[in-house]
Amino acid sequence: MTIMPENGFLPSRGGYRKLRVYKMAEIIYDLTYEFTNRYLLRGDRTIDQMVQAARSGKQNIAEGSKASSTSTETEIKLTNVAKASLEELLIDYEDYLRVRHLAQWGVGHPRYERLREYCRSEPFMTDYRTLLPRMNAEELCNMALTLINQATYMLARLIKRQEQMFIENGGIREQMTRARLAYRAGQCGTNRSDPSDLSDKSDGSDKSDSHPR
Repeated sequence: MTIMPENGFLPSRGGYRKLRVYKMAEIIYDLTYEFTNRYLLRGDRTIDQMVQAARSGKQNIAEGSKASSTSTETEIKLTNVAKASLEELLIDYEDYLRVRHLAQWGVGHPRYERLREYCRSEPFMTDYRTLLPRMNAEELCNMALTLINQATYMLARLIKRQEQMFIENGGIREQMTRARLAYRAGQCGTNRSDPSDLSDKSDGSDKSDSHPR
């Protein structure tokens, strides 16, 4: 549940760089840039398509996170765009492997489980830059597929959480209305006279009237 800050009705968000899924999307972009420059011919339109899809995944996670403080609807929309972009990129990597008769490491492949576990580990998040230049096309493709599958799974769960938050808290207009009503209620309470003040004044007045003139 979103907790409104004391100094306003807008929730404080936008820390996308702390999201693991954003970091994974950033790695997918770096990997895609490395892969397309090494293994696709200059002038191939697929290069731009793959790099743009990877960039879209990363950028829309960031934009969705930044938009979340003012529009839950926009946040959900942009997170969906990020997921769709990465799914498009996944198909490009699968196509590369298929048309070149390279192996796609599925369940049962000797390197499948090890790669999945390594991509989930904390050392991978910092060590991947040193690995990419040493990997061949098949290895890069399968690492990309593993990362994309993990990232899209995380994005699907993130979208469900965003939808639940929208159901619980509503959109920005509803939050503004609640904040305004709460403010008005507080003002009305402050402006009401305290009954004890009235009784004090009455007592003082009675005493002064009882003194002889």
